[in-house]
Order: sequence, then C-alpha cells, then structure tokens
Amino acid sequence: MPNYTERTHLCGQLRTGDIGARAVVCGWVQRQRDLGGLVFIDLRDRTGIVQCTFDSENPLLAAAGDIRPEYVLCVQGTVRERSSKNPALPTGDLEIDVTGLDVLSAAKTPPFEIDDDTRANELLRLEYRYLDLRRPQLQRILRLRHEITQAVRRFYSDNGFYEVETPILTKSTPEGSRDYLVPSRLHKGKFYALPQSPQQYKQLLMVGGVDRYFQIARCLRDEDLRADRQPDFTQIDMEMSFVGMEDIMSINERMMAYIYKKVLDRDISLPLPRMSYKEAIDRFGSDKPDLRFGFELKDITSAVKDSTFKVFSEAGAVGAINIDGGAAKFTRKELDSLTEFAKGLGVKGLAWHKAESSSFAKFLSEEELAEVQRLTAFAPGDLLLVIADGKQALVKSCLGALRGECARRLGLLDGNTEAKFLWITEFPMFEYSAEEGRLVAQHHPFTCPLDEDIPLLDTDPERVRTKAYDMVLNGYELCSGSIRIHDSALQAKMFELLNFEPEEMRRRFGHLLRAFEYGVPPHGGIGFGLDRIVMLMAGTENIRDVVAFPKTQSAVEVMMGSPDTVDPAQLAELGIGLV
Repeated sequence: MPNYTERTHLCGQLRTGDIGARAVVCGWVQRQRDLGGLVFIDLRDRTGIVQCTFDSENPLLAAAGDIRPEYVLCVQGTVRERSSKNPALPTGDLEIDVTGLDVLSAAKTPPFEIDDDTRANELLRLEYRYLDLRRPQLQRILRLRHEITQAVRRFYSDNGFYEVETPILTKSTPEGSRDYLVPSRLHKGKFYALPQSPQQYKQLLMVGGVDRYFQIARCLRDEDLRADRQPDFTQIDMEMSFVGMEDIMSINERMMAYIYKKVLDRDISLPLPRMSYKEAIDRFGSDKPDLRFGFELKDITSAVKDSTFKVFSEAGAVGAINIDGGAAKFTRKELDSLTEFAKGLGVKGLAWHKAESSSFAKFLSEEELAEVQRLTAFAPGDLLLVIADGKQALVKSCLGALRGECARRLGLLDGNTEAKFLWITEFPMFEYSAEEGRLVAQHHPFTCPLDEDIPLLDTDPERVRTKAYDMVLNGYELCSGSIRIHDSALQAKMFELLNFEPEEMRRRFGHLLRAFEYGVPPHGGIGFGLDRIVMLMAGTENIRDVVAFPKTQSAVEVMMGSPDTVDPAQLAELGIGLV
C-alpha cells in the first residue's frame, strides 16, 4: 500500500520524460470508468489530472471498481505511454500503470459536478465552497492571486519600501462608508471599528519617519454590494514621503507593468495616459471610462436650444452619443429596451436618430438637424442616442452608462483582452450632499488641493481641484490616491469646510492633528483593490470568483451561515442588549 507522505509527483506535472519512472500521486477522483476488465481513474489535484489504469490482470481491479468520484486516493505505479492519447490534457500522452492503491477518504456524491462546465447556480456553489474551490478554474485563479501578491511584494521591497502591518481594531472615524463596529468587553459601552482602510495609520507612519511603506491590508466597509465589491476586501496600500503626484503615479504604474509582465507575460506601455476628471466626464460620462471602444459624448445643446421641439429647447442640457455603424444593429424593439434602460437611470426618456428613421428629426429644422449631425460626426449607417434633462450631470452620467450598455449589447467586450489603462487626475475636492445639506469630501478630508486652487477655499470651494489620482482599467477603478495635506492649518480649514465642529475634530482626528504638530513630511500614497486587479487579470466579471470564501450581494457567507445570532451570555458579557 503506498504511503501518501512519499508522494513523488503532482498529478498535472507528469510528462513524457517521466515514462518508466515510479510515481506516487495523491488527489481526488475526477471520474471512474469501468469497462469490464479494465478500469480508468482520472485523479485530480490542483495541478491537473492524470489517468490511472487497472487492467484485467491487476489484483487491484476489483477495488478500483468500487471507487467513486471525489474519493481521495494515494496511487502508486509506473508511468507509461498511453495507447490512446488525449491531446486536450498536458498529461494526455501518459498514464500510471497502478501497482498500489490506498483509499484515504471516501466521499458522498457531491451536490454538483466538480467541473468548470458545472451548471450549478452560484448560491449552491457558495454553500459548498470547499467543493467549488476544487474546480480547475478556481484553482487557477487562486494561483494567479498568489503570483500577483508575491509580485507586488517583490516590486515594493525591491524599491525600498517596508511592509508594515497596521491595527485591525481601531477607532471609528467618518471616512465615507459605514464602519463595522466591535464592542469592547473590557470597556463596556465603547466600540472598536474595523478599518475601512489604513489611511490614518499610514500617514502616521510617514510622521514616524518610515518614508516608504506598503501593506497587503484587509479592509472592511459596511456598504451595499455589487459584482465587483465585497464587504471585506484586500487592498494593496502604500505611502511615500517627500514626493509629488508624478512620483507616486510613476512608481505605481511601473508596479502594474511589473506584475502584468511577471504574471501574464504581457507588456504595458508606459507612461500611462493621463486625463483630467473634467475631460473624462465630458467625453465619457464617467470618471472610470472604458477606452476599448468609442461612442464619446457630444454636447448638442447649442444646436437645439432654439428648436421648437420643447423636449430639447427647454431641457437646459442635451447630449448625444454616436454608435457608429449601429443603425442596422439596433431594431426598434431594442431601442425601446434602451429607452427603458435610460429611464432606470433617472431621465424621462431617450431620443434616437438614424438616417432612414428618427424619433425627433421631424421636429427640427434642416439647419438644426445638420448641426446635430456635424457635432456628432453622424454618417449614414450610424445611430444617435440623445438625452435631454435640466441637470447636465445627469445627462452625462446617463449617456456614459448607455455607452457601456451599447458596447455590451454589440459584443464589443466579448473576448476583448485589451488592457486600456489611464490615470484620472484633478478630482473635485468637494461635492454637495443634498441628503446631508452640506459639502462632503469626494475622496477624503486629508486630500491636498491643487496649489493654485487653495484661494478658492474661501470664495468658491466647489471649484477646488485636488492632487488626487485614480488608475483606471477597462472601466474599473483599480486604485485611488492623493497627495495628503501636511500643513495643520490647511487641514483644520478642510475640517471647517466639511462642517466639523472643533470638538468633533478633536474627538475624531485629534491623534492626527496632534501628530502634525511635531513635524510632518510632505507625503502621499495610494490604495489598489487587489481583488479587482485579480478579477480583471483573470478575465472574470465577478469578484466572488477571485475570493476564496466570498459573501453574496446581501453580505451573507452562506457556507458558514454568517452573520448569525450569538449566545445571550456573550451579549451580557459585553453589556449589550438587542432592540
């Protein structure tokens, strides 16, 4: 009987050069085929599959006939050339002629087939995630994630950064999302917060003279979920002292180029293109534009402002996108579907125009229609989609979403492996929150304004731009960062504009403000979403595919059943009562 501690090879690593060698392999049974007098067992581990053969003269034939899928085996034998080869498998030219067999663990019939082509729904697969993880696709993704993480560590370490861990139990501070709170047993009535990011700690590390820091950090935010977001996620976090925007952008685009080359053997052209926030919104209706296709936004307000068509002339803002060659590709039924899509974004409707038919051309003069076509570079065969509304920001965001939806419906993203990176810069410092009735920080309150915009803090704060920068890839924000405020008076001014009372400032951020009184270097940094990077490099659109034990969109981890109730005695020990 073979001993699993004497394993000589992994299943997927055997090659023709191993023919004639003794092999001891261990793994799970992918399938068993009993041909009567001949049994084949495909044995699987994280590296792949190898065929194990029991012929009619093998004394283990009967035992092999009892083997079922997902049994865990240790197999010993001689590697030999297969008579019937399988070119689809890396091990398809060989097999193991079995001389020893040990059933290490029997298995129930799994609730779904352990295969990349499984038809099981995601909820079932998440309930049995430990089975789902056996599928080759998820094994490949876990390996990819490991390689990316190791490449990140190597790059920053080689460039003089220290890896420093920061606390998981910290203090609740207003940073944009809801905190997860942890009650203190020793200090009843008080709470720790789980970190949304290491933001303040990494700034304090710069005050502490660390100069170059990075961390693969776990972060937690109690926010609504979507396909590319999890409540607990991993951030590649970094901070540097005595640097400007270009220094941080340069080293981090080199980091992305390094991991793409190291892990995928793909070259990324540097430097990455740069685009201001305003230009991105004006051209693409989004601060994370996908550059793999066109359909740029065009402002046609000037062409229709005097039109008798009140939908346009009274709107205040009218914008369009030209789907080049789209006239024949969108039927009337599909245009009605796009109209409903647009309404779901908050506008009243969608106008459209083709050379042969139009929902609005008859309401415009020939001159007005010609000007619309000139502004949008319209040509026969094209399709214009037009949005009109009193709010220019809504027109742009709606057209930006329509732009992406049309690309998806046209199949422009299917199998598209282009990597279109860019930096978005010069974000607004503030945005007005109607819900709170005040200005709020678009990034966070530690972001430094552009030097030339500092005077606007007293006169027109909504026009202030920041030393902030986001790296975008194919419509996804990969990272967000900024140069931080290192002047205590400017930081206090920022808190004042954000309507923090002095006592509230001291209570929430007193540790940071106090640290800044003892000499703080100019500094800045960035935080990458590691899960999102892996998702894009793996070619999947669901972040749950790249997290070992993910939560659903309702923030439930169905395998373990969390969140869950706790014993009343635990609550009593914490001094907590439930309402």
